[in-house]
Amino acid sequence: MEGLKYSIVKTKEQYNEYCEILEKLICLENQNLQDEVELLTLLIEKWDNEHNSLMDLDPIELLKSLMAENNMKSKDLVEILGLSKGTVSKILNYHKGLSKETIRKLADYFKVSQEAFNRPYRIKNEANRHFRNASLMNTKKKIEDPIAM
Repeated sequence: MEGLKYSIVKTKEQYNEYCEILEKLICLENQNLQDEVELLTLLIEKWDNEHNSLMDLDPIELLKSLMAENNMKSKDLVEILGLSKGTVSKILNYHKGLSKETIRKLADYFKVSQEAFNRPYRIKNEANRHFRNASLMNTKKKIEDPIAM
């Protein structure tokens, strides 16, 4: 019996090889190769789901990574998101959260799920910037009432 043409992806090298093969098969647009295309797609997606590090990054780290991958600058995000330079800067520096609309636009543009951007992450609060201890961030401070004294 002859060995299998494709097997479960076990290494990054095999993953890259299968991606290249799949790309070539798709470019051929041959209907007779449809089963092979579907099998490779399934094997690649299985690897992606098991080894996908997108969910390891907080949404802003993910955004910065995708920007670097696509040779983008913050001014490109201004155009894509329809936001001001200042707002984009605040987002990239953890001073402003991502709105639902911004998450939708980013997910559509980068072709990733909205869940990748719709996860909690720590916003730097301007009022607490002078504290070095991160555990004090975004907490209410007890202020003595000078009149009661």
